[in-house]
Amino acid sequence: MSTPLLGVLGGMGPLAALDFARKLLALNKVETEQQHIPTLLWNVPQIPDRQLALSRGGPSPLPAMLQGIAVLNAAGATRIAIPCNTAHHWFDELAAASTAPLFHIVDATLAQLGGQQEIVGLLATRGALQSLLYQDRFDALRQRYAVNTEDELDELFMPGCYAIKHGKIVEGGRLLEAAGKRLLARGATKLVLACTEIATGLERINSPQLAASVDTNEALARTCLQYWREQNT
Repeated sequence: MSTPLLGVLGGMGPLAALDFARKLLALNKVETEQQHIPTLLWNVPQIPDRQLALSRGGPSPLPAMLQGIAVLNAAGATRIAIPCNTAHHWFDELAAASTAPLFHIVDATLAQLGGQQEIVGLLATRGALQSLLYQDRFDALRQRYAVNTEDELDELFMPGCYAIKHGKIVEGGRLLEAAGKRLLARGATKLVLACTEIATGLERINSPQLAASVDTNEALARTCLQYWREQNT
């Protein structure tokens, strides 16, 4: 059996990848630094915008993502995580090109939800919503959910997401919090932060919404740690 080595296809955006790496460390309670999971981080942000590719017909990010997958495989990764929800639209193509199996962020998130039958507020990019990444799975599980309206995406969520990508984290956090409030007002009892920039913004403004949220970056990190522990028992 090969030594476990986690590959991370990051850069989408680079701050989200660093947030994932930080959570991977913070969640792993160790006595020595040697007990942390060996990780290769490909944090290359020159990948075309995933959301624009899906919602506006922009350049496909797939060739650049495949390059990252190839680099991680060549470096010896035994499993690969992708800390970007919208990128999972291309999951099947990426998995087919990888010798190392890929973790799926939606699987990791559903494991954290635990099958609770409450109304989930799904905070996600327009591209991810159009891809039905979460909605199809929620429908199969008969999980009730709410999403932002087109106006809320235009005025709150998408500007908030891009503000964080551009380093305006407080501004972005406030816009994303406002988008979350709209879902909570429509009956949502738990938010799924289905964009890996959201938690960074909410943390910066100390938003109480974090307490009622499933952070997909954290869920992915927990799944990776479970893999690491299983390989070392």
